[in-house]
Amino acid sequence: MKKASFKNKEKVVAILSATFITETFPNSINFVVKQDHKREKRIRRLMKYQVNMALTFGDIFLSDNEKSCVLFLDSERKKTNLKTLLWDIELAIWCTGFRNAFRVLKREKILAKYHPKHPFLHLWIMGTSPSYKNKGLGTILLNEVLYFYGSSKPIYLETTTKSNRDFYTKLGFKIFHETHILNYPLYFLLKSKNQ
Repeated sequence: MKKASFKNKEKVVAILSATFITETFPNSINFVVKQDHKREKRIRRLMKYQVNMALTFGDIFLSDNEKSCVLFLDSERKKTNLKTLLWDIELAIWCTGFRNAFRVLKREKILAKYHPKHPFLHLWIMGTSPSYKNKGLGTILLNEVLYFYGSSKPIYLETTTKSNRDFYTKLGFKIFHETHILNYPLYFLLKSKNQ
């Protein structure tokens, strides 16, 4: 495992874009991204946004072969500033579309309601290049990252699929809430410092 920097930005964007471009079922990515003939470009814009945010307010980790990645945000470091406001505006213009922006803001409000009330690490997104999926690469990477963080802060995440939910629970995450308020499942999980 290695920590990514701005020089790895395009590689991480490519991994995440390739991971999610084929997923057309209801999930967080498809909720945020405007569904039209520009969907592929919009997903890429979303991934650039997420990478920028993680590089600025968290960490990005790459597997040794650079085919899998995981992005974290640190709740204590994440701040709104002029740069992030510009990123948000660009996201609304090029990715979500203005009509969908209000739905996305509603979604973010729902998600924030379940964020831990104390400092935490947010496992924001994880992806593996399609030709390396289901070979254990993501499991190895996430185990290495969990070891790296140790018990520094609780790790929070939300996911939309049962397979992802099961993946994370096998790694010690506990489900603390579930909802279908956005017309797709949302599972909220936490791995506390003491686990």
